[in-house]
Amino acid sequence: MLTVKISGTGSYLPTRVVTNEEMSVRIGSTPEWIYSHTGIASRHVADATESAATMGAEAARRALESAQVKPGDISIIALTTTTPDYCNYPSTACLVQKALGCRPAAAFDLSAACSGFVYGLEMVKSYLLCHPGHKALVIGSEVLSRHVDWADRSSAMLFGDGAAAVVLETVDCPTPHLSASLLGADGGGSDLIAREGGARKPLSANLLQETVTRMDVPYLQMDGHAVYAFAVRKLSEVVTALCNQAPTSLESLDLIIPHQANYRILEAVARRMSVPLEKFYFNLQDVGNTSSASIPLCLDKAVREGSLKPGMRLALAGFGSGLTWAGMLAEWPYL
Repeated sequence: MLTVKISGTGSYLPTRVVTNEEMSVRIGSTPEWIYSHTGIASRHVADATESAATMGAEAARRALESAQVKPGDISIIALTTTTPDYCNYPSTACLVQKALGCRPAAAFDLSAACSGFVYGLEMVKSYLLCHPGHKALVIGSEVLSRHVDWADRSSAMLFGDGAAAVVLETVDCPTPHLSASLLGADGGGSDLIAREGGARKPLSANLLQETVTRMDVPYLQMDGHAVYAFAVRKLSEVVTALCNQAPTSLESLDLIIPHQANYRILEAVARRMSVPLEKFYFNLQDVGNTSSASIPLCLDKAVREGSLKPGMRLALAGFGSGLTWAGMLAEWPYL
């Protein structure tokens, strides 16, 4: 039976760490208040030499080493990000391809916000099943520190920077394994998490008569209460729907890796699903919300510390701006 497996994982976090002590001074709060409302104690922040491309390339190098795969063996690179190096071309994936030496592999960016990595897994899995023998990189890389207003008490404390990657390849699996996937979106909630700065609005009322010399820096805007309600409902619906699709039971799952948005959200999801919180994997305390990088960062950490072992039944579930959602069931390391 032809299937797709994750043959290697890798991650990268910037050296600079911003603690709640530093953050609290900026937003006029206390470290305890930040932690109690988010579950976050610190977050990594990129320096001036780092970007989604440089971090994504380093995470991909580590994934290639883990898989014992050469850059030239990669046929396709999918990079998920909300913070591309350019707005919006060339793609950040092309910059990563250049840095790794993967030419002439196909390379593209995928924008589905915090759901992006699972979207990427599903897209590339489908590609590989149509092209047996090929190998691929799926990367999540984010520099959200450059999208937030660091004086905004409602959002600045949530976000951090980082990147993670996986190598995918097709293999023959002798027996069937757990597998299900789900992608979705509701554009009716597109205003709940948004950042201006694209081409939605003209730079000037009359571009032929006026030269634009300055633009205000647009920051991320979020309706926290509405996002909380959506996230709690949708994460539980996604995991439940995946189990029904497989079919399997919630009780049979060994590990649930959700998008690391806010500890309170994930606590509420566990209660809503009547699933022990111990089944949920967390790295939120040390890295914060890293958008599309959060699920692969958890994957790499879980693999390297031995929490994720072959044969374990795994659920990945994300939600994000758009509004988008995505989920995947896997029997590690098969998707």
